Amino acid sequence: MKAAVLVSVNDMNVRSVNDPQLLPGDLLIKIKAATICGTDIRILRGKKTTGIRYPSILGHEFAGVVTDNGGHQQFHVGQPVTVCPAFACGHCSNCIRGAENLCGNLVAMGYEIDGAFAEYVRVPAHGVAAGNVFPLPEKTSFACAALAEPLACVLNGQQRAGVKSGDCVAILGAGPIGLLHIKLAKHMGARRIIVSQTSASRRRAALEAGADHVIDPSTEDAVERVLHLTDGIGADVAICAIGKPELANDAVHLVRPRGSVNLFAGFTKGVQADVDVNAIHYKELTVTGAFGLTRDQFETALKLIASGEIEVESLLTHQFDLSHISEALATAERGEALKVAIVGE
Repeated sequence: MKAAVLVSVNDMNVRSVNDPQLLPGDLLIKIKAATICGTDIRILRGKKTTGIRYPSILGHEFAGVVTDNGGHQQFHVGQPVTVCPAFACGHCSNCIRGAENLCGNLVAMGYEIDGAFAEYVRVPAHGVAAGNVFPLPEKTSFACAALAEPLACVLNGQQRAGVKSGDCVAILGAGPIGLLHIKLAKHMGARRIIVSQTSASRRRAALEAGADHVIDPSTEDAVERVLHLTDGIGADVAICAIGKPELANDAVHLVRPRGSVNLFAGFTKGVQADVDVNAIHYKELTVTGAFGLTRDQFETALKLIASGEIEVESLLTHQFDLSHISEALATAERGEALKVAIVGE
């Protein structure tokens, strides 16, 4: 089969590789759509190294059709499916307390297991048995279904932040993840959504996604602007949707007393941030992180997409075939696109 092989940092090329070797109970999926995540680019550039192998195949947001059901009667050849790509062990202390995304034995497709930037992908038997494979709801496109994974991660972040109906939510960053945060916050009943983003095109995209106000932090002070828009009170929730450590300090200053800050985006390993700890202390702020997703969150996200409650098709601005993945990655990295899909035959 053809696959985009990550040979080393900054070196990915499409080549012919052996078809996945199936073990008993494994599922084989022909990839119909795989979307590019910012994390894929961070891995390519060597900014994320944990769990990364060389050579390997990236790609963890995907959907396709079953070509070998591995003896699992709940799936049949030709069936459209998508996969929650993080496989928890189910028995460590984190899994037992319901935090399977923090599983001490977590393995994930596109990381420890070869991913979806290929013609075919193997889903290990334990992932199938654990319920990580989901049939596509009727009339849900493969590319839209691939976005269940990032939407599930966003759902995790907003659950950690405690976003609820009536909240004023400030989102720092309006890339694809920031736009999903806007859409989900709107769905959750946020009364006002304020977005800070330097790119003019992405500020426009934020408004189209449902933001009420946009701020250009290169020309105005985001903290002052949020306070002005909230009559000096501050936002109820601030979400850092881009991995710039300095935004953490902005976030703690633009939320109200007893507000909530969520550090959603991943940061380059070893990076530190100067944060006003007195603001956290005296305002009694809640500061949370957000990593990955659970199967329940993935199922919820897939249902939200399938029902149309969260519209995601407008985010799919560019598509390429596998042979042009280098161009696809470059397009995503330059910020010319929202979500880029690698589309299979």
